[in-house]
Amino acid sequence: MGRFPLKFGFSARVAIFYVALCGTIGVHLPFFPLWLKAKALDPQLIGIVLAAPQIVRIVAIPLATRIADRRDALRGVLLSCALGSLAGYILLVPANDAAAILLLFALASAFYTPMMPLADTYALRGLGARQRAYGPVRLWGSVSFVVGMMATGVAADLIAARHLIWIIVAAIFLTVAAAATLEPLHIVHLQPTTSRRKLLREPTFLAVLIAASLIQASHAVYYGFSTLDWSRGGFDGVTIAALWAIGVIAEIVLFAFQSRLPKGMAPGVLLIAGGVGGALRWTVMALDPPSLLLPWLQILHGLSFGATHLGTMGLITQHAPVRQAATAQGYLAIALGLAMAAAMALSGWLYAAYGDRAYAAMALIAAAGGVGAVVANKLRPRGAL
Repeated sequence: MGRFPLKFGFSARVAIFYVALCGTIGVHLPFFPLWLKAKALDPQLIGIVLAAPQIVRIVAIPLATRIADRRDALRGVLLSCALGSLAGYILLVPANDAAAILLLFALASAFYTPMMPLADTYALRGLGARQRAYGPVRLWGSVSFVVGMMATGVAADLIAARHLIWIIVAAIFLTVAAAATLEPLHIVHLQPTTSRRKLLREPTFLAVLIAASLIQASHAVYYGFSTLDWSRGGFDGVTIAALWAIGVIAEIVLFAFQSRLPKGMAPGVLLIAGGVGGALRWTVMALDPPSLLLPWLQILHGLSFGATHLGTMGLITQHAPVRQAATAQGYLAIALGLAMAAAMALSGWLYAAYGDRAYAAMALIAAAGGVGAVVANKLRPRGAL
Protein backbone atom coordinates (compact mmCIF):
# COMPACT_ATOMS: atom_id res chain seq x y z
CA MET A 1 0.00 0.00 0.00
CA GLY A 2 2.97 2.30 -0.43
CA ARG A 3 3.88 4.83 2.21
CA PHE A 4 0.34 5.22 3.56
CA PRO A 5 -1.62 3.07 6.02
CA LEU A 6 -4.06 0.49 4.75
CA LYS A 7 -7.13 2.62 5.45
CA PHE A 8 -5.80 5.28 3.06
CA GLY A 9 -7.02 3.40 0.03
CA PHE A 10 -7.32 3.97 -3.69
CA SER A 11 -10.55 6.02 -3.60
CA ALA A 12 -9.15 8.34 -0.92
CA ARG A 13 -5.97 8.98 -2.88
CA VAL A 14 -7.91 9.73 -6.05
CA ALA A 15 -10.26 12.03 -4.11
CA ILE A 16 -7.28 13.91 -2.64
CA PHE A 17 -5.74 14.34 -6.06
CA TYR A 18 -9.04 15.73 -7.40
CA VAL A 19 -9.13 18.06 -4.38
CA ALA A 20 -5.73 19.47 -5.34
CA LEU A 21 -6.31 19.57 -9.09
CA CYS A 22 -9.80 21.08 -8.99
CA GLY A 23 -8.81 23.41 -6.16
CA THR A 24 -6.22 24.82 -8.55
CA ILE A 25 -8.92 25.33 -11.17
CA GLY A 26 -11.10 27.07 -8.56
CA VAL A 27 -8.28 29.46 -7.79
CA HIS A 28 -7.33 29.97 -11.42
CA LEU A 29 -10.54 30.10 -13.44
CA PRO A 30 -12.40 33.02 -11.84
CA PHE A 31 -9.41 35.14 -10.82
CA PHE A 32 -6.63 34.64 -13.40
CA PRO A 33 -8.38 37.21 -15.65
CA LEU A 34 -8.01 39.73 -12.81
CA TRP A 35 -4.25 39.05 -12.77
CA LEU A 36 -4.16 39.55 -16.54
CA LYS A 37 -6.05 42.82 -16.19
CA ALA A 38 -3.58 43.91 -13.49
CA LYS A 39 -0.85 43.29 -16.08
CA ALA A 40 -2.59 45.91 -18.30
CA LEU A 41 -4.07 43.49 -20.85
CA ASP A 42 -7.29 44.64 -22.54
CA PRO A 43 -10.33 42.31 -23.01
CA GLN A 44 -9.27 41.24 -26.52
CA LEU A 45 -5.80 40.25 -25.31
CA ILE A 46 -7.27 38.52 -22.25
CA GLY A 47 -9.45 36.44 -24.55
CA ILE A 48 -6.43 35.51 -26.67
CA VAL A 49 -4.33 34.55 -23.65
CA LEU A 50 -7.16 32.46 -22.19
CA ALA A 51 -7.51 30.68 -25.53
CA ALA A 52 -3.84 29.62 -25.50
CA PRO A 53 -4.32 26.50 -23.32
CA GLN A 54 -7.05 25.27 -25.63
CA ILE A 55 -4.67 25.50 -28.59
CA VAL A 56 -1.63 24.04 -26.82
CA ARG A 57 -3.62 21.03 -25.64
CA ILE A 58 -4.08 19.94 -29.27
CA VAL A 59 -0.44 18.78 -29.19
CA ALA A 60 0.13 18.26 -25.46
CA ILE A 61 -2.83 16.02 -24.67
CA PRO A 62 -2.46 13.42 -27.44
CA LEU A 63 1.26 13.19 -26.69
CA ALA A 64 0.66 12.63 -22.97
CA THR A 65 -2.25 10.21 -23.39
CA ARG A 66 -0.41 8.21 -26.05
CA ILE A 67 2.58 7.79 -23.75
CA ALA A 68 0.28 6.82 -20.88
CA ASP A 69 -1.54 4.19 -22.97
CA ARG A 70 1.50 2.73 -24.70
CA ARG A 71 3.63 2.53 -21.58
CA ASP A 72 0.72 1.80 -19.21
CA ALA A 73 2.06 4.66 -17.05
CA LEU A 74 -0.86 6.90 -16.06
CA ARG A 75 0.58 7.78 -12.66
CA GLY A 76 4.04 8.60 -13.98
CA VAL A 77 2.76 10.85 -16.75
CA LEU A 78 0.40 12.62 -14.33
CA LEU A 79 3.24 13.38 -11.92
CA SER A 80 5.51 14.60 -14.73
CA CYS A 81 2.79 16.95 -16.01
CA ALA A 82 2.21 18.34 -12.52
CA LEU A 83 5.92 19.09 -12.07
CA GLY A 84 6.18 20.72 -15.49
CA SER A 85 3.11 22.85 -14.81
CA LEU A 86 4.54 24.06 -11.51
CA ALA A 87 7.77 25.11 -13.21
CA GLY A 88 5.85 26.92 -15.96
CA TYR A 89 3.73 28.98 -13.55
CA ILE A 90 6.77 29.94 -11.49
CA LEU A 91 8.34 31.33 -14.68
CA LEU A 92 5.11 33.22 -15.40
CA VAL A 93 5.16 35.15 -12.10
CA PRO A 94 7.55 37.99 -13.12
CA ALA A 95 6.26 38.35 -16.71
CA ASN A 96 4.89 41.76 -17.68
CA ASP A 97 4.95 41.95 -21.48
CA ALA A 98 1.81 40.58 -23.17
CA ALA A 99 3.82 38.41 -25.56
CA ALA A 100 5.88 36.96 -22.72
CA ILE A 101 2.74 36.25 -20.71
CA LEU A 102 1.17 34.49 -23.69
CA LEU A 103 4.24 32.35 -24.37
CA LEU A 104 4.88 31.39 -20.74
CA PHE A 105 1.22 30.66 -20.09
CA ALA A 106 1.19 28.43 -23.17
CA LEU A 107 4.27 26.62 -21.83
CA ALA A 108 2.69 26.04 -18.42
CA SER A 109 -0.53 24.92 -20.11
CA ALA A 110 1.34 22.35 -22.20
CA PHE A 111 1.95 20.46 -18.96
CA TYR A 112 -1.24 21.41 -17.15
CA THR A 113 -3.89 20.62 -19.77
CA PRO A 114 -3.24 16.84 -19.99
CA MET A 115 -3.79 16.37 -16.26
CA MET A 116 -7.58 16.31 -16.21
CA PRO A 117 -8.07 13.74 -19.01
CA LEU A 118 -5.32 11.62 -17.47
CA ALA A 119 -6.87 11.97 -14.01
CA ASP A 120 -10.30 10.97 -15.34
CA THR A 121 -8.81 7.96 -17.13
CA TYR A 122 -6.96 6.93 -13.97
CA ALA A 123 -10.05 7.35 -11.79
CA LEU A 124 -12.51 5.66 -14.15
CA ARG A 125 -10.21 2.69 -14.71
CA GLY A 126 -9.28 2.20 -11.05
CA LEU A 127 -12.74 2.86 -9.64
CA GLY A 128 -14.36 0.64 -12.24
CA ALA A 129 -12.04 -2.23 -11.33
CA ARG A 130 -13.10 -1.76 -7.70
CA GLN A 131 -16.80 -1.37 -8.59
CA ARG A 132 -16.94 2.17 -7.23
CA ALA A 133 -18.96 5.01 -8.75
CA TYR A 134 -17.05 7.91 -10.31
CA GLY A 135 -19.34 10.76 -9.19
CA PRO A 136 -19.02 10.40 -5.39
CA VAL A 137 -15.20 10.50 -5.70
CA ARG A 138 -15.11 13.26 -8.31
CA LEU A 139 -17.40 15.47 -6.21
CA TRP A 140 -14.53 16.18 -3.78
CA GLY A 141 -12.81 17.97 -6.61
CA SER A 142 -15.87 20.14 -7.02
CA VAL A 143 -15.94 20.82 -3.27
CA SER A 144 -12.32 21.88 -3.47
CA PHE A 145 -13.12 24.10 -6.45
CA VAL A 146 -15.60 25.97 -4.26
CA VAL A 147 -13.22 26.24 -1.30
CA GLY A 148 -10.34 27.44 -3.47
CA MET A 149 -12.58 29.94 -5.20
CA MET A 150 -14.03 31.32 -1.96
CA ALA A 151 -10.59 31.61 -0.35
CA THR A 152 -9.24 33.43 -3.39
CA GLY A 153 -12.33 35.65 -3.42
CA VAL A 154 -11.44 36.78 0.09
CA ALA A 155 -7.79 37.20 -0.91
CA ALA A 156 -8.80 39.28 -3.96
CA ASP A 157 -10.31 41.83 -1.57
CA LEU A 158 -7.21 41.90 0.62
CA ILE A 159 -4.23 41.77 -1.73
CA ALA A 160 -3.32 43.41 -5.02
CA ALA A 161 -4.51 41.52 -8.10
CA ARG A 162 -0.93 41.19 -9.37
CA HIS A 163 -0.16 38.91 -6.39
CA LEU A 164 -2.98 36.42 -7.08
CA ILE A 165 -0.59 34.37 -9.21
CA TRP A 166 1.15 33.17 -6.04
CA ILE A 167 -2.04 31.49 -4.86
CA ILE A 168 -2.16 29.61 -8.15
CA VAL A 169 1.46 28.52 -7.76
CA ALA A 170 0.77 27.24 -4.23
CA ALA A 171 -2.26 25.28 -5.46
CA ILE A 172 -0.23 23.61 -8.21
CA PHE A 173 2.45 22.67 -5.66
CA LEU A 174 -0.25 20.83 -3.70
CA THR A 175 -1.27 19.09 -6.91
CA VAL A 176 2.29 17.82 -7.35
CA ALA A 177 2.27 16.50 -3.79
CA ALA A 178 -1.09 14.75 -4.31
CA ALA A 179 0.07 13.19 -7.59
CA ALA A 180 3.04 11.70 -5.77
CA THR A 181 0.66 9.76 -3.47
CA LEU A 182 -1.10 7.97 -6.33
CA GLU A 183 -0.27 4.30 -6.72
CA PRO A 184 0.76 2.85 -10.09
CA LEU A 185 -2.24 1.50 -11.98
CA HIS A 186 -1.80 -1.20 -14.59
CA ILE A 187 -4.08 -3.11 -16.91
CA VAL A 188 -4.25 -6.69 -15.66
CA HIS A 189 -6.15 -8.25 -18.53
CA LEU A 190 -4.83 -6.69 -21.70
CA GLN A 191 -7.21 -6.38 -24.62
CA PRO A 192 -5.97 -6.71 -28.19
CA THR A 193 -4.76 -3.34 -29.41
CA THR A 194 -7.18 -1.77 -31.88
CA SER A 195 -6.43 0.99 -34.36
CA ARG A 196 -6.44 4.42 -32.77
CA ARG A 197 -8.09 5.74 -35.90
CA LYS A 198 -11.08 3.45 -35.46
CA LEU A 199 -12.67 5.58 -32.76
CA LEU A 200 -12.58 8.63 -35.04
CA ARG A 201 -14.40 6.68 -37.76
CA GLU A 202 -17.38 5.86 -35.56
CA PRO A 203 -20.27 8.33 -36.02
CA THR A 204 -21.59 7.84 -32.49
CA PHE A 205 -18.23 8.61 -30.89
CA LEU A 206 -17.80 11.68 -33.08
CA ALA A 207 -21.31 12.88 -32.23
CA VAL A 208 -20.53 12.58 -28.51
CA LEU A 209 -17.31 14.58 -28.95
CA ILE A 210 -19.08 17.31 -30.92
CA ALA A 211 -22.01 17.56 -28.53
CA ALA A 212 -19.87 17.64 -25.39
CA SER A 213 -17.38 20.13 -26.80
CA LEU A 214 -20.08 22.55 -27.93
CA ILE A 215 -21.96 22.47 -24.63
CA GLN A 216 -18.80 22.95 -22.58
CA ALA A 217 -17.51 25.67 -24.95
CA SER A 218 -20.72 27.60 -24.36
CA HIS A 219 -19.28 28.49 -20.93
CA ALA A 220 -16.59 30.69 -22.55
CA VAL A 221 -18.11 34.10 -21.74
CA TYR A 222 -18.91 32.92 -18.21
CA TYR A 223 -15.42 31.56 -17.57
CA GLY A 224 -13.60 34.46 -19.15
CA PHE A 225 -15.65 37.51 -18.27
CA SER A 226 -18.32 36.91 -15.62
CA THR A 227 -15.90 37.93 -12.84
CA LEU A 228 -14.94 41.11 -14.69
CA ASP A 229 -18.59 41.85 -15.51
CA TRP A 230 -19.80 41.33 -11.94
CA SER A 231 -16.85 43.28 -10.55
CA ARG A 232 -17.71 46.17 -12.85
CA GLY A 233 -21.29 45.90 -11.60
CA GLY A 234 -20.14 46.54 -8.04
CA PHE A 235 -19.93 42.99 -6.66
CA ASP A 236 -17.03 42.37 -4.28
CA GLY A 237 -14.73 39.34 -4.44
CA VAL A 238 -16.64 37.33 -1.82
CA THR A 239 -19.96 37.85 -3.60
CA ILE A 240 -18.47 36.84 -6.94
CA ALA A 241 -16.93 33.74 -5.40
CA ALA A 242 -20.27 32.90 -3.77
CA LEU A 243 -22.03 33.08 -7.14
CA TRP A 244 -19.47 30.73 -8.66
CA ALA A 245 -19.81 28.47 -5.62
CA ILE A 246 -23.57 28.13 -6.04
CA GLY A 247 -23.07 26.70 -9.51
CA VAL A 248 -20.46 24.23 -8.34
CA ILE A 249 -22.59 23.16 -5.37
CA ALA A 250 -25.35 22.24 -7.83
CA GLU A 251 -22.75 20.18 -9.71
CA ILE A 252 -21.63 18.51 -6.46
CA VAL A 253 -25.18 17.45 -5.60
CA LEU A 254 -25.58 15.81 -9.01
CA PHE A 255 -22.23 14.00 -8.67
CA ALA A 256 -23.12 12.80 -5.15
CA PHE A 257 -26.34 11.20 -6.32
CA GLN A 258 -24.99 9.73 -9.56
CA SER A 259 -25.50 6.14 -8.40
CA ARG A 260 -29.06 6.95 -7.27
CA LEU A 261 -30.26 8.62 -10.45
CA PRO A 262 -33.32 7.01 -12.08
CA LYS A 263 -32.53 4.35 -14.68
CA GLY A 264 -33.95 6.63 -17.34
CA MET A 265 -31.16 9.14 -16.67
CA ALA A 266 -28.65 7.29 -18.84
CA PRO A 267 -25.46 9.07 -19.95
CA GLY A 268 -27.02 10.07 -23.27
CA VAL A 269 -29.99 11.66 -21.51
CA LEU A 270 -27.66 13.55 -19.16
CA LEU A 271 -25.79 14.95 -22.16
CA ILE A 272 -29.04 16.19 -23.71
CA ALA A 273 -30.05 17.74 -20.37
CA GLY A 274 -26.72 19.58 -20.31
CA GLY A 275 -27.43 21.19 -23.68
CA VAL A 276 -30.93 22.24 -22.67
CA GLY A 277 -29.72 23.65 -19.34
CA GLY A 278 -26.94 25.60 -21.04
CA ALA A 279 -29.22 27.10 -23.68
CA LEU A 280 -31.68 28.27 -21.00
CA ARG A 281 -28.97 29.59 -18.70
CA TRP A 282 -27.15 31.70 -21.29
CA THR A 283 -30.37 33.01 -22.88
CA VAL A 284 -31.45 34.53 -19.57
CA MET A 285 -27.92 35.80 -18.83
CA ALA A 286 -27.98 37.69 -22.15
CA LEU A 287 -31.08 39.57 -20.99
CA ASP A 288 -29.19 41.31 -18.13
CA PRO A 289 -31.15 39.60 -15.34
CA PRO A 290 -31.57 41.28 -11.94
CA SER A 291 -29.08 40.33 -9.24
CA LEU A 292 -31.66 38.31 -7.31
CA LEU A 293 -32.02 35.97 -10.30
CA LEU A 294 -28.30 35.22 -10.63
CA PRO A 295 -28.13 32.53 -7.89
CA TRP A 296 -30.99 30.64 -9.55
CA LEU A 297 -29.25 30.81 -12.91
CA GLN A 298 -26.06 29.54 -11.29
CA ILE A 299 -27.91 26.42 -10.16
CA LEU A 300 -28.25 25.54 -13.85
CA HIS A 301 -24.49 24.88 -13.78
CA GLY A 302 -25.50 21.49 -12.42
CA LEU A 303 -26.92 20.78 -15.88
CA SER A 304 -24.77 22.84 -18.25
CA PHE A 305 -21.54 21.49 -16.76
CA GLY A 306 -22.39 18.69 -14.30
CA ALA A 307 -24.85 16.68 -16.41
CA THR A 308 -22.72 17.25 -19.51
CA HIS A 309 -19.60 15.98 -17.75
CA LEU A 310 -21.21 12.89 -16.22
CA GLY A 311 -22.97 12.05 -19.46
CA THR A 312 -19.79 12.42 -21.48
CA MET A 313 -17.69 10.36 -19.05
CA GLY A 314 -20.31 7.62 -19.06
CA LEU A 315 -20.50 7.49 -22.85
CA ILE A 316 -16.73 7.51 -23.30
CA THR A 317 -16.24 4.78 -20.69
CA GLN A 318 -18.85 2.56 -22.31
CA HIS A 319 -17.52 3.14 -25.80
CA ALA A 320 -13.72 3.08 -25.62
CA PRO A 321 -11.68 -0.15 -25.22
CA VAL A 322 -9.69 -0.19 -21.99
CA ARG A 323 -6.42 -0.13 -23.94
CA GLN A 324 -7.55 3.14 -25.54
CA ALA A 325 -9.09 4.74 -22.47
CA ALA A 326 -6.52 7.52 -22.19
CA THR A 327 -6.48 7.99 -25.97
CA ALA A 328 -10.28 8.39 -26.01
CA GLN A 329 -10.04 10.93 -23.20
CA GLY A 330 -7.35 12.66 -25.23
CA TYR A 331 -9.59 12.89 -28.27
CA LEU A 332 -12.32 14.33 -26.04
CA ALA A 333 -9.92 16.86 -24.53
CA ILE A 334 -8.75 17.94 -27.99
CA ALA A 335 -12.35 18.43 -29.15
CA LEU A 336 -13.10 20.39 -25.98
CA GLY A 337 -9.95 22.44 -26.49
CA LEU A 338 -10.66 23.35 -30.09
CA ALA A 339 -14.23 24.37 -29.32
CA MET A 340 -13.26 26.29 -26.18
CA ALA A 341 -10.35 28.03 -27.92
CA ALA A 342 -12.63 29.31 -30.66
CA ALA A 343 -15.36 30.27 -28.20
CA MET A 344 -12.95 31.93 -25.76
CA ALA A 345 -11.23 34.00 -28.45
CA LEU A 346 -14.65 34.96 -29.84
CA SER A 347 -15.93 35.82 -26.37
CA GLY A 348 -13.26 38.49 -25.91
CA TRP A 349 -14.42 40.35 -29.01
CA LEU A 350 -18.11 39.80 -28.25
CA TYR A 351 -17.78 41.00 -24.67
CA ALA A 352 -15.78 44.07 -25.70
CA ALA A 353 -18.44 44.98 -28.28
CA TYR A 354 -21.70 43.88 -26.62
CA GLY A 355 -21.04 43.31 -22.91
CA ASP A 356 -23.16 40.61 -21.31
CA ARG A 357 -25.30 40.29 -24.46
CA ALA A 358 -22.43 38.08 -25.65
CA TYR A 359 -24.16 35.30 -23.70
CA ALA A 360 -26.69 35.05 -26.55
CA ALA A 361 -24.02 33.50 -28.76
CA MET A 362 -23.25 31.01 -25.98
CA ALA A 363 -26.93 30.02 -25.84
CA LEU A 364 -26.83 29.17 -29.55
CA ILE A 365 -23.68 27.08 -29.06
CA ALA A 366 -25.25 25.16 -26.17
CA ALA A 367 -28.39 24.53 -28.21
CA ALA A 368 -26.27 23.17 -31.06
CA GLY A 369 -24.56 20.87 -28.57
CA GLY A 370 -27.95 19.65 -27.36
CA VAL A 371 -28.89 18.80 -30.93
CA GLY A 372 -25.62 16.88 -31.24
CA ALA A 373 -26.49 14.92 -28.10
CA VAL A 374 -29.83 13.94 -29.61
CA VAL A 375 -28.04 12.78 -32.75
CA ALA A 376 -25.60 10.72 -30.66
CA ASN A 377 -28.51 8.97 -29.00
CA LYS A 378 -30.13 8.25 -32.36
CA LEU A 379 -26.89 6.81 -33.77
CA ARG A 380 -25.94 4.63 -30.81
CA PRO A 381 -26.12 0.86 -31.33
CA ARG A 382 -28.87 -0.90 -29.41
CA GLY A 383 -27.59 -1.75 -25.96
CA ALA A 384 -24.55 0.53 -26.30
CA LEU A 385 -23.76 4.01 -25.06
